[in-house]
Amino acid sequence: MSEKIISLNNLELVKLFGTNNNLFSSIKNLFPEIKIVSRGENIIVKGSQSKIMFFEEKLSLIINHINHYNSLDINSLEKIVSSISSDKIKYEDDIILHGVNGKTIKARTDNQRKIKSAIDKKDMIFAIGPAGTGKTYTAVALAVKALKNKTVKRIIFTRPAVEAGEGLGFLPGDLKEKLDPYMQPIYDALFDMIHIEKLNDFIDNGTIQIAPLAFMRGRTLDKAFVILDEGQNTTIQQMKMFLTRMGKSAKFIITGDETQVDLPKNKKSGLTHAKMKLNKIKEISFVHLDSKDIIRHNIVTKIINEYKKDD
Repeated sequence: MSEKIISLNNLELVKLFGTNNNLFSSIKNLFPEIKIVSRGENIIVKGSQSKIMFFEEKLSLIINHINHYNSLDINSLEKIVSSISSDKIKYEDDIILHGVNGKTIKARTDNQRKIKSAIDKKDMIFAIGPAGTGKTYTAVALAVKALKNKTVKRIIFTRPAVEAGEGLGFLPGDLKEKLDPYMQPIYDALFDMIHIEKLNDFIDNGTIQIAPLAFMRGRTLDKAFVILDEGQNTTIQQMKMFLTRMGKSAKFIITGDETQVDLPKNKKSGLTHAKMKLNKIKEISFVHLDSKDIIRHNIVTKIINEYKKDD
C-alpha cells in the first residue's frame, strides 16, 4: 500500500470540502478503493499506486473546475470523476472577451453563464442578487463585447443618484465629479477591459456615456447597450421611465440587490415592482443570483447568509 500527501494550501478548502464536509464525503464515496483523509490543508491518500495516480488526476480537474467557476456541486463532481477522458475540461464557451494585457474575462458561475446566454436571446435582462456575485462586472463585459463586435454603437451606464446615507450635494465638483465615486465599480470593470487611452477617447466622443438616471428622461436609446446599475434604488416611476427609453437594436441589463434598498421607507423599489409586474413578458429574462455566485472572499458568503437570516 502506498501513501501520498497532497497539499491544498492555495485553495479555499470550503469550496472543495463543501458545507459540513458534504462534498468531501462525496469525494470519498466516489473513490472507494482508496482511503482519503483530510489533515488541515493537506489530503492524505492511501492505496495502490495506480489508484492514487488516478485520484490525483481527477483532483486536478476538480480544482481546475473550482478555480474556473468559483464553485463546485455534487453533479459537477460526479461528472468530472466519471468522465472517461482525463484531458482538461474546455471552458472556451464561458469566455466573454479578452481584456487589457490579454486578461480573460469570463462567466465564472452558473448564473453568470445564464446572463451571458440570455443576452444572445433576449434584449432586456434583469440580474438580481446580493453583493459580490459579479452582476455589474458581467454586464459591463457583455457591453464591451457588443461594442467591440460593433453590434451596438455606444454603451450607456446609469444609476439612480441615491446614496447609502450620504448626499451628492455635499460633495465637491461638477455633476460628473459628484457621480464618479458612485460609478467606481463600472470604471474598475472598464479598466480591466479597455486600455485607458482608448477608454478616455470613448468617453470624450460619447461612445461610452456615464450619467445619472434622471438624464435618461426624454431619450430614445437606439443601437445602444444600456446598463442600469443599483436598480433597487429606483422608484417605480423611475424604473418605468428607464425601461421605456429602449430603442431599436438595443440591449438593456438592469442589475440590483433587493436587500440593499436605500430609498425612503415610503417608497417602493422599482426593481421589486418590475420583477413582479414584468415576469410574464417572454422577451425579458430574469436571472436570480445567490450566495453561491459570490466571487469575493469566501467570508462575504458567510456574512450575507447571516444577514439573510434576519430578512
